[in-house]
Amino acid sequence: MPVTKQYLFTPGPAPVPPEVLLEMARPVIHHRTPEFSATLDSARDRMKPLFGTTRGEVILLASSGTGGMEAAIINLLQAGEEAIFVNGGKFGERWGKLLGTFGMQGHETKVEWGRAVRPEQIDDALKSNPKARAVLVQASETSTCAVHPIAAIGEVTKRRGVMLIVDGITSVGVFEQKMDEWGVDAFVTGSQKALMLPPGLGLVALSERALDAAKQNRTPRFYFDLLKELKAQRDEHTTAWTAAVSLVFGLNKSLELIHDETLPRVYARHQVMAEATREAAKALGLRLLAPDNPAPGVTGILVPEGVDGGKLVRFMRDALGVAVQGGQDQMKGKLVRIGHMGHLSPFDMLIAVGAFELALTQNGAKVPTGAGVAAVQARLARSI
Repeated sequence: MPVTKQYLFTPGPAPVPPEVLLEMARPVIHHRTPEFSATLDSARDRMKPLFGTTRGEVILLASSGTGGMEAAIINLLQAGEEAIFVNGGKFGERWGKLLGTFGMQGHETKVEWGRAVRPEQIDDALKSNPKARAVLVQASETSTCAVHPIAAIGEVTKRRGVMLIVDGITSVGVFEQKMDEWGVDAFVTGSQKALMLPPGLGLVALSERALDAAKQNRTPRFYFDLLKELKAQRDEHTTAWTAAVSLVFGLNKSLELIHDETLPRVYARHQVMAEATREAAKALGLRLLAPDNPAPGVTGILVPEGVDGGKLVRFMRDALGVAVQGGQDQMKGKLVRIGHMGHLSPFDMLIAVGAFELALTQNGAKVPTGAGVAAVQARLARSI
């Protein structure tokens, strides 16, 4: 059948509201102007509640979320210093690669894909490595659709007196974050997920302790010098380098929409979409990758034996115009990840699940056709 409309349900990028697209379509202005300064200041202020901070400083970077991860490491740690990192998926693995790239010694805490790290594992790792200066972890591990207990980890790091650096790329704007309360020192996110923007902005929120650490840090850095960037953004109301002007205007508009909806309603909307998708998977007789600690922003569904998950993804995209994502590494061909972040409503899950059901049956899977869609409808009915 001819595909005339595209639907985006990947774990990022996520759909962008038309109001934000229109805002970014405005004529580009120079970034050393009062108009840009006002927009930058507004966006920085509006981001703070999403991180859950009143004391932290939010810094915008023209980069992907990985740029924000790199910036956090090179501003807070130095070559030869030690850190604990949780490896429970591709992005936890990335923490370890970043540490190694810059000459830091990373001590891996390995977690089975789809499982959450236990706070006692962090405590044990810090006991075994008393020179560690930081713990690095994901709030939501995008590759495995699992969440880690940041609040409980924060209790450990506060007690041990080490910094906590968190990748919140698929958690900020999806469910409530409490940076100040949890004791997070560096909180990273990216524009292309729940912030409802195209890729291109990395955002880092830093605590007072992180800023103090950055002032003492001697790791060479230039573009990703967060102190230089903070001085420009906070004190001079501009950016240290050429700004991603259109994205900053888009961010300010998307944050306006988010706050108009109110954060509790935004979080509730994501939760309903997640629960509807999970219930659909169960109704189809399929298992979740992270059944005990599932992420509100993306659901990982294990495909039936004998069915190639990669073919399911390609069929949904090419034949139906519905984009989802497959698994990575050992999950390649075994997993379909359905994103429900950003500019999506619970009713959109009928499209995602309906397409998934059709792809399953077209690829030889024996599933109760219609059961997934009915489960979505039943979950939505409970929210009306």
